[in-house]
Amino acid sequence: MGNLILIGICRGEYGLGNIMDKKELIKSPLNFTGGKFRLLNQILPLFPKEIDTMIDLFSGGSNVGVNIEAKKIISIDHQNQLISLFNTFIDQNKDKVFQGIFDIIDKYNLSKTFEHGYKYYGCNSMDGLGKYNKSKFVKLREGYNRLVDEESFYKDIMFYVITIYAFNNQIRFNKKGKCNIPVGKRDFNLNLQRNLSKFIDRIKSIDIQFYAMDFKDLSINTYDKKGLFVYADPPYLITRATYNEQNGWDLIKEKELLELLDQIDLKGIKFALSNVIESNGKRNYILEKWSKKYKVHYLNYSYNNSNYQKSKSRSSKTIEVLITNY
Repeated sequence: MGNLILIGICRGEYGLGNIMDKKELIKSPLNFTGGKFRLLNQILPLFPKEIDTMIDLFSGGSNVGVNIEAKKIISIDHQNQLISLFNTFIDQNKDKVFQGIFDIIDKYNLSKTFEHGYKYYGCNSMDGLGKYNKSKFVKLREGYNRLVDEESFYKDIMFYVITIYAFNNQIRFNKKGKCNIPVGKRDFNLNLQRNLSKFIDRIKSIDIQFYAMDFKDLSINTYDKKGLFVYADPPYLITRATYNEQNGWDLIKEKELLELLDQIDLKGIKFALSNVIESNGKRNYILEKWSKKYKVHYLNYSYNNSNYQKSKSRSSKTIEVLITNY
């Protein structure tokens, strides 16, 4: 019964579907550490007023890409699984996507608090659902890892269900390409369902293209520089998160990105870079020195909801910035 109700929500029968207020900000259905949704009200007004093509160099959950006003959006990310999922959201019928999610949840007997609440599973909202979902989540993860070389709608939806039930809704793979994130506390609650429904509606309604590639492979000369805008929200060198494990982002990549942005500036193309100059007592001196060539906008926000951050104190102060060349 619950599944049928939620498919109704997906279709817009309960006022949550296809009609979207243009001023409404759309939240990504994926939770990336450092995601920019809570900063959008500060970031978007600092972007150029008229953008023909926007290139999002580190798409992540695409909180920025889906909310920017541009004629065309090119979203790039090195995470193949993520890009494949977003393209599935664009290509497939939304009802089919939701039904696929519910089918996988039912197949692995994962919790559905939107139907039964927490007590039904012997859990509570404070402690979360990890105790109930742990063994079932491991089986889901193992099933997904067996499909490592496969490309299919089912695999993409399995990947999304894993992110829903994973620790902090994050994404993590080991060196062999196998997903190894542990179980989290939450499930596919109504908020996540609404976010996903609105997100799918949005990416279907705008000219946005998702590509799996590394930022270093960007061929900037293939784009008309008139009205071109490049936005970069890379992994942060001085913070701790899953994207910095196994040397995922290091000093070499940091310098390569800054050099690329310098080249973009020399071509007369506007760019904006999101980053942190200070975090948890660490300071990015390379970024700080480089930023003096450009305009630095200081933003009012700290990621205090992240398990990678400590409680507020002087040592955990975060200086978040948007650096622009215009």
